[in-house]
Formats: sequence, structure tokens, C-alpha cells
Amino acid sequence: MLDYANSLNSAQYEAVSCDDDAVLVVAGAGSGKTRTIVWRLAWILEHGADPRSILLLTFTRKASQEMLERAGRLLERPAQGVAGGTFHSFAFSVLRRYPPAWLGERPFTLLDPSDASQIIRQLKDNLKLGKGDSAFPKAQTIADILSKARNKELSIEEILGRDSFHLLPYAPDIVAIGNAYKDYKREKALLDYDDLLFELEDVLKSEAGERARERYQYVLVDEYQDTNLVQARIVQALAGQDRENGPPAKVMAVGDEAQSIYAFRGANVRNMLDFQNAFPRTRIIPLEENYRSTQPILDVANNILSRSEESFKKKLYTAREGGAEVRIISPISDATQADLVAERIGELLTRYRPNEIAVLFRSGFHSYQLENSLRRDGVPFRKYGGVRFTEAAHIKDLFAFARLIVNPLDAPAFSRLAAMHKGAGPKTAEKLYNLMAKNDLGALEKACRKFPDFLADLRLVDGLRVNPPEPREIFLEIFHRYRPYMERLYPEDWPTRLAGIDEIIQMSANYASLDLFMADMALDAGQDSTESDDCVTLSTVHSAKGLEWSAVLIIDLVEDRFPSRRSVARSEDFEEERRLFYVACTRAKKELELYAPAAIYNKMLQSRTSAIQSPFLRELPSSSATRYAEKMGGVLEKTDSLPVAGATFRVSPFPEPQAPTTEGETKFASRYESSSQGYCRHRIFGRGKIIKKIDDDKLQVNFPGYGLKIILANYLLMED
Repeated sequence: MLDYANSLNSAQYEAVSCDDDAVLVVAGAGSGKTRTIVWRLAWILEHGADPRSILLLTFTRKASQEMLERAGRLLERPAQGVAGGTFHSFAFSVLRRYPPAWLGERPFTLLDPSDASQIIRQLKDNLKLGKGDSAFPKAQTIADILSKARNKELSIEEILGRDSFHLLPYAPDIVAIGNAYKDYKREKALLDYDDLLFELEDVLKSEAGERARERYQYVLVDEYQDTNLVQARIVQALAGQDRENGPPAKVMAVGDEAQSIYAFRGANVRNMLDFQNAFPRTRIIPLEENYRSTQPILDVANNILSRSEESFKKKLYTAREGGAEVRIISPISDATQADLVAERIGELLTRYRPNEIAVLFRSGFHSYQLENSLRRDGVPFRKYGGVRFTEAAHIKDLFAFARLIVNPLDAPAFSRLAAMHKGAGPKTAEKLYNLMAKNDLGALEKACRKFPDFLADLRLVDGLRVNPPEPREIFLEIFHRYRPYMERLYPEDWPTRLAGIDEIIQMSANYASLDLFMADMALDAGQDSTESDDCVTLSTVHSAKGLEWSAVLIIDLVEDRFPSRRSVARSEDFEEERRLFYVACTRAKKELELYAPAAIYNKMLQSRTSAIQSPFLRELPSSSATRYAEKMGGVLEKTDSLPVAGATFRVSPFPEPQAPTTEGETKFASRYESSSQGYCRHRIFGRGKIIKKIDDDKLQVNFPGYGLKIILANYLLMED
């Protein structure tokens, strides 16, 4: 027999060895959840259970395979016969043996997501819906809406009202397509992934299902906080509390309600909170000893949870001593935040490998400025969640205008701009480009009669090239022209794409010339620095769940960003944002830093306006984290107070110099020979005065609005 008592802590041992019919293991972050399940499997097998009577349900095939392999290594024999897999794979195996009654004698085929999307496209055409309407949602979008409504068990109208309000006028059409899709599947004997769960639930209620239920005497469910409503009902059905033959199965659900962050996929935290209602006489076992993080990090996590409206009371602790203080840092603005974080990563790289460092954020576009700063500093990074800003389709569209302003002979940009107009395919674009390249404006205008909007685009580009305003103003004019195209090209999610464009407008405000900005952006696309595995991680919090790093920096912890703007309308959404913050903090093992810029760029006001720190930071007592504020020159000073709200910061805090009139008046310098005179320009901080030379390749520069900075000369444009 394995030495369970000495191999596990007291709470883990209680969970592994208990004999109750229903057990809920509330496993705090880093508390050994997987270890507990593995040892529970070993315990059941060592105590004489038939492996075929055990069912392990997980959310990934990899997780179940890993648990079964680890249990086998403990027992020194394979855990053969144990049924382990995802809810969907289990459903498929049961339905093969006990098919739904409506199928009759017909075999069924399982549709993958691309099949479902193709069928929906065909049905949309058959119903003559959306024909000639460029704003009508695409087939894949409709498939996603139907799936979300099914998993959340809400109406199409409710789903659109919450997530895609701009598509509400199409709700009746989407409902009609959904009904046709259901009929089509029944007629053709087809099931999609969502059908698997609901058909399994129906089968488990039938006489045939009783035979399936009687097989399993032990049911273990991992990540129970991520189950949706139908998955919770399936677990209840498998438990068979109303079994006619024999006792109910022993059910153990393991999870952490504080890590329930996938409501957008249908996960319902109430499944875990209400577990005792579904299973009377439930034993609740909290796992609170943490094996990942230092106590200062856990103190922050505990404070976050203490404010939850409804949760299981648990307090994480660790036997490890010491640990760095948790720091709350308030940069002057979101622009300086990117540089502070990049600079901090440079310091951390002296102690950790790149893959031990992560920067986390609420939404993919929040990292745009940081990506630029890291690329400038030569720091390799890999991004998870969202796409790098130069890869997003709507950003490429926006840049097509800008590239043509810089270079009217940019053929790929011309073709991309032409492709935004119906009927302007590759051959047409090539013909029009050749006319433009020959400067045959008369023939070009004649050829563009079929495409008057495209001709207007080209006139806008020419006007901005002849009389160029500041880059920020250029992008504002481009966006005004581009927005109707964006709404037509990306009808399903154009509102969410606006945030990324806001970031581009903000970033461009730090440049004096469009060509320098576009050159910097091209560097990101021209050489991908993320090929190596040894990279700093940039990730949305959703994509970071289940992972851990030695040092974690969380950025943009201000209202409307984290928590997100959408979360303030409904208390359950706000509470999920709190859980998301908890997940982010508990990814850190040794060091945790929380960044809350004092000012955020506001597109409507075309300026940086004061930001309010996230309520999750305001709630933290001073004893759990040390607060720092950025002062002039990028210096961090301890502070006992929050930033004062109400200030408005100009995007360009100093007048721009006149453009050089003589060739050679400016140059890139690899080394600056003078020690204390002259002016220079930085791509983020703008124009500044050189104070002194630090060594052969570093200068101290005073940037109005940002203060003294020490900068590598390679990153400065010198003025003679």
C-alpha cells in the first residue's frame, strides 16, 4: 500500500481517503489539485474497486491522460479500464452504445466546427437571408452565437443583447437559421459538439441510460468551476441518486470557484456554489496550503477573495518563508507604463530566464505599446491571447492608407485598399495601380468610375501626403474614412476592434513623422522575435490560466480596462472580473507587480485623461502591497496615497520643432560625441535636451513631460 498519510498534507489526505457519497474539494490556486485527484485514483484502485467502475471527467484529453499515467506510476501498474476523458468524448462513447431514440436504426456522424459553419452558410442561402446585406453576420459568427445560446441555455436575443448588441436587428433571422440547422441535423442524422452533451443528458434519463449509469460507482470531475449547466446535470444523472438497483455513485468534484472565468463559454460558477443543493450531505474539503507562491503574493490573493460577494471561505498559506514585496506602481501614463515595464523586464532578466517572466493583461490590445517597447529594446517575447497588433486585419487595413501616404508606389498597400471595395479584385487592382504608377490620372479617374469610394480614398491619401499634419491627426482622418469599411468587412465584431485602433492612434501621437512610425511598425512584422521558446510571455489572463512564472507583471489595472467596461452593468460580471484578477495574481511564484497608469489616452478628447485605479487595487490594504508612483525622469517613489483624479495630460507636452529643410540636418547616431549640448528625438518621449554623456553608448536626456531618462544613443535621432 502507498503511504498516503505521509505523502499528502492533511487536507489532501482527507480528500483522497474519504468515503462520503458526495465530496467537493475546494482547491485554492497552487494547492495540489491534480496531485489530489491522482492519489484519489490510486486510493480507489488500491482498495479493490473495479477500474471499469471509475469515471474521470476533465476538460482536456491531455489532463485525463496525465492523471491516469501518474496514477499508474504510483501503483507501478497501468490504470487500465478506468474511463477517462472530456465530457464530449465520454458523451460520444455512450451515444455510440445507446444512440438517441430519434435516430432509429440510423448511425450518426459527428460534425466538426467547420462542417457546422458550412451547413449554416448553405441554410442561410437557402432561406435567402442576408443576401446583399454586407452587415449580415457571417456563417461562423452565427454558428458561434447558436453555440453560445445553447451552452448558456439563453435565447438568441439575450445572447446578442449581452455580447453583440449591434447584431440585435438580425435576431429573428438567426433564430430561423438555428431552427433550420436543427431540422437539417435531424434529417441527416448529424450531431455537433453541443448536441453530444444534451443528447447524453436525454439518454441518461432513459431506460438504456440506467444501464450506463449503473456501470460507474466512482465519478471524479476536474475543474468543476468550468462546467456549464448541462454538464452539471450530467454529473447529477451519473451519480444516480435515484438508482433503482444499488447505491448511488460516489462523486468527487474538484475545483476552485475563485478561478471560474469562462462564463463567455457557458461556464456557470453557481454549479460549484450550489453543489450542496444538488448533492445533499456533501462534505466540503478546502485545500489551502499553496506550493507555488510566496506569502506576500498569497496575502494579495486572500484580500481579493475576501471581497467576493459569494464564495467558499478559504485562506491560502505557504510553508515557504520570505518573499519579495508586492508592488503597486502608478506610471504617469499608459505610454510611460510600457517603458517602465520594458525597463523592469530588463532588470528581471538579470535574475530569471525570459520564459520565467510574464506580463498579463485583460484584453489583447492592452499590450500593443509594450510590444513596441520590447521590440525596440530587443527583448524576445511570445504573445498568447489576441494577435500582435501588426497582424490584426483591421490594423493592416488602417496601415494600407498610411503606407500609401508614405510611399504612393506601395503596391501591396494599394491592393489591400482596393480590396475593401466590392468588385475590385486582384486583376482590377493591378490595372488601377499601373495607371497610377504611370501618373495617368485621367485614365485612372475614368477606370475608377465603378469605384467612386476608392477614388475618394486615393484623393484623401494624396491630400495627406501633400499637406501632412501630425501622425495622430493623419490616423484620425484615416479612421474617419475607414470606419464604414470596417463595419462592413467585420460585421460580427467591429465594436471590439475599435479598441485596437484607439491604441494605434495613441501610439502615433508620440511620433513627429509618419514614416518613422510606419518604419517601427514594419520592424515588428518584418522579423518575428518569438520563434525561440526562450521568450518573455505576454498573455491575456484567460490564456494564462493553469500556467505559472517566477515573475508576473499585470498592466492597465484601471477602471474600464481591468475590470472591463462591460462588467460594471451586472454584479455577476463584475465578480468574474474579480476572479480574473485573482487568477492573474496567483500565476506568480516569486515576484508580483501591479501597474495602474495615472492617465489613459482618450480618443474622443484626443488627449490623455486621468484614470481611476482598479477597485481591486483600491481595496487592497497598505499592509499587503507597497505603492510607488512614477515621478519626473522615470523615478519610482514610495507613496501612501492614490493618484489624484481629474487631471488632463496633453498628448504632446511640448511644441514640435520645424522639419529640417536641408538634407543631412538630422541623422541617426550610433554614438554621441558631445557631452552636454544639443537636442535629440526619441520615438516614445519625443524631443528632449541632452544633459550629459554617461558612457560611449548612453546619454542622459531631459524630455519635457517625462523628465530625465538614460537612453541608448542607438535609439535617439540627433539634431545637429
